[in-house]
This record gives sequence, structure tokens and C-alpha cells, in this order.
Amino acid sequence: MNISKAAEESGLPVKTIRYYEEIGLVAPARGPNGYRAFTEAEVHGLSFVARARDLGFSVEECRRLLALWHDRDRASADVRALAQAHLRRIDTKIADLQALRGTLSHLVEACAGDARPECPIIDTLEADAGVTS
Repeated sequence: MNISKAAEESGLPVKTIRYYEEIGLVAPARGPNGYRAFTEAEVHGLSFVARARDLGFSVEECRRLLALWHDRDRASADVRALAQAHLRRIDTKIADLQALRGTLSHLVEACAGDARPECPIIDTLEADAGVTS
């Protein structure tokens, strides 16, 4: 099938599929006319990558997941280890975002939000940037 149909079936934009081909994530055959010809299996692989990307896996992690998916002798421990490492990164990001939220929430509450120019949000940003007025 052509790239438009592959995009429709996989849920990925054509541009993304072209990028995945460029970086070697997928390698569709080319017909005599030079057009890409995707098989059902390749479209299924694109859908697999789309779902993995939706879960936040990097392109390189998707490459490893695809290799594991194709390897019928794989150990599920390898898949689990990859997913656990990704989960740890997500947990770290969540903790960082919660800390960021706490700081910003405190600053918003400290700001009177009135017509006066004094503002702890601006003061904190200014101090953090090393700027003095």
C-alpha cells in the first residue's frame, strides 16, 4: 500500500513515516515507480511505534522495542527492563513537575494581583536571573 494509506491505517502523519524511514526505523520496499510500498506487517509495525510513542518511549527505545517485538525468542525481562527504565524517567519528571507546581503555586498565592507594581513572581524571576533593578 502507498504511504497515504499506511498513514491512515497506522494513525501516523505521512511526514512522520518519512522521518521513520529516513532514520531506518522502517524500510518499505520501493516499487518500479519509486513509490513506497508498505506491507500490512510494516503498517502494523508503524502502529506499534505510534502506540509506543504515545506512551512516551523515545525513538531509540522504539527501535529496541521493535527489535524485541520481532524477536520471538526474546526474554520478556528485556522488555520489562526497558519499560521500567522509562517508568523511572517518567516518575522523575512527575516529581520535578510537582516541585515546579509547588513553587509556582506559592508565588501565585504570594502575589496580591492588584494595581500595585510589587510582585513576588517578578521579584523571584529577577533574583533567579541575577538581575537587579
